[in-house]
Amino acid sequence: VQLQASGGGLVRAGGALRLSCAVSGRTSSIYAVAWFRQTLVKERELVGRLVWGTENTYYADSVKGRFTILSDNAENTMYLQMNNLKPEDTANYYCAAVRRFSSDYWSASGYQWWGQGTQVTVSS
Repeated sequence: VQLQASGGGLVRAGGALRLSCAVSGRTSSIYAVAWFRQTLVKERELVGRLVWGTENTYYADSVKGRFTILSDNAENTMYLQMNNLKPEDTANYYCAAVRRFSSDYWSASGYQWWGQGTQVTVSS
C-alpha cells in the first residue's frame, strides 16, 4: 500500500484547506485510513479516522465540527477538509492506513502504511 499526501499550505485563521491522500497498491488490505499531525514539540497525534469503504468516522475533540474526512472510493482518494482553521492547527499532516486486526487504531504505532507529510501553517 502506498499513500501520497498533498494540499498543505499557508492560510489565515478562520480559513479553510483541503488535504488529499491518494491511496494505491493492495487497498484490499486496508481496514481504515487516518490523518495524523505532528509539530516539533508534540508527538504525532490522531486527527481523524475513516473505516475504508464506509462512513464510519472518528475525530479528535480538538477538530470535531471543523474537520471532515471524505473519501472517493472510485478514485482511491481520501481528503481532509479543514474549516475554521486555528493557529494551533499548524503542523505537518500525514495520511496513514491500518490493516484489520491491528493492535492499535488510536496511535501512530498501530499504522502500517504512511504518506509523506504535508505542512499546514495557520497564521493569526
